[in-house]
This record gives sequence, C-alpha cells and structure tokens, in this order.
Amino acid sequence: MNPVQSNKIRDIRTLENIARDVRINVLKMLTTAGSGHTGGSLSAADIAAAIYFSKMNFNPANPSWKERDRFILSKGHAAPLLYAILAQAGYFSHDMLNTLRKINSPLQGHPCNESLPGVEISTGSLGQGLSIANGIALGLKLDKNPARVYCILGDGETQEGQVWEAAMTAAHYNLDNVCAFIDNNGLQIDGPVEEVMRIAPIHDKWAAFGWHVLEVNGHRMEEILNALDKAESIKNKPTMIIAHTVKGKGVSFFEGRVEYHGIAPTQEELDKAMKELLHG
Repeated sequence: MNPVQSNKIRDIRTLENIARDVRINVLKMLTTAGSGHTGGSLSAADIAAAIYFSKMNFNPANPSWKERDRFILSKGHAAPLLYAILAQAGYFSHDMLNTLRKINSPLQGHPCNESLPGVEISTGSLGQGLSIANGIALGLKLDKNPARVYCILGDGETQEGQVWEAAMTAAHYNLDNVCAFIDNNGLQIDGPVEEVMRIAPIHDKWAAFGWHVLEVNGHRMEEILNALDKAESIKNKPTMIIAHTVKGKGVSFFEGRVEYHGIAPTQEELDKAMKELLHG
C-alpha cells in the first residue's frame, strides 16, 4: 500500500495561497539563476496548483508508484513552475530551488526526468508533450490502470504540427484519461501569438478534432476546479481546457509584457514583486 496525496484541497483560498507561494519561489529561483522564463511560469501557476493539489494522486516517497497520476509540462521552458510545484508537493527540499540552472544541479533549464524525481519526461522541444501524454494514457488503459494524465501546453506551442497529430490520436483512441490545458496567455517569444501564427478559433478547432472543450479564466481557481471535475466525468473523449491567462500574472510590471517571456527578474524587480505578491 502506498501513501499518496490523499487530503486533496478544495478550499479556494488555500489553493490561491499555494499558487502565490509558487509564484514567489519561481521569481526567487529565476533571480538567483539570472536566467530563465518568467512570463509563462507565472501565467500557469494557478492551473498547476489546482491540478497537483486538488486532483492528482502522487507519492513523493515513491515517484514511480504505478497508480500515480501523471503530469506533463509540454511547455518545458516553464520548468521553474514545475520545480516550485514539486518542492511544494514534497519531492525535494525548497532549498534545492536555489540551484536552478547551476552546473550539476538536477534543476536544469528544461525538465529532465533522468535527474529529478517527480519529472515524468524530459520536455522543452515544443509540440511533443501531448503525444507523450497520449502514449502514457494508452499504456494506462492497456494495464487497466485508473490513473489520469494531465498536460499543459503553451498557446504558441499549438502552432506545431505534431500537436494536431496528437489531437487526432487522443480522440481516435477515446483517451478520456487525458486532460490537457492550453495556457492561453496570448504571447510567445516573438510577439503576440495571433501575429506570429494565428491559432483562433481555438475552441472550434479542438472540438472539430473530437475533444470535449471547456474554457475558463485561468486565474479563477473555482473555474479551474469546476473544469477539472467536469473533465473527470467525460467518457470516451479527451478533454481540452482552454485557460485564458495573463503572461507574468501576479506582478503588475511583468503582466502582458512579451519581453519577460525569457528574461529573469533583477534583484530590484524581485524586491518590488515580493511586495505585490505578499501584500497585494
């Protein structure tokens, strides 16, 4: 018998506080490292907190426990978010977060499953995560394993053709154990997503590919939780949750600014950000 994260949190305020703490740790990590991706790590913090602490079954003491739910961060450049979540979940000490991007640290610039417990798969080459989630989900079904697979994609990432091959595959094989999110913050490294390569209408496209599609405000915890509940009830279809988010969410001078896609905060910016996050 394996102990798991059994006291799943449904209190909105508690989950919001977890997401805030995750944002704080993300910014501290990035500032210490002097490099990394700020905007997309902050925009998906509420989503990741809801997935891990309201839904997922996992066991930090036994990361390879067969009946664990799986989480795939397809937008692997948001690795600081995943590391902050894993530390919060008890996979390793918060002290390790200070080693982000340092030589010999398991906290690499993109997640590496060979060096860090809790990371299911190495990601960072955009477009691959949903295919990996599908493969895991198929294997779980073959093994009659009730575990679910959660995947977060970036909106700009969905410009990759492999994403749409994966979309067809998940629907074709009725992968109702797959629940994916699009972190729809509207910005990618080269500018606004709609200017780089238009992806609208997002809802209609995923529905046409055979997915059950939901849309939420990706910063309203109650909406995220309701969508996760609904996804669990859907049979014979994968679920895509389009989360409308803000790049750099939580810090006013990062929000909606494309230049902070891949730039770490300065110490002065961190100090100002801490005041906003801690005191509103």
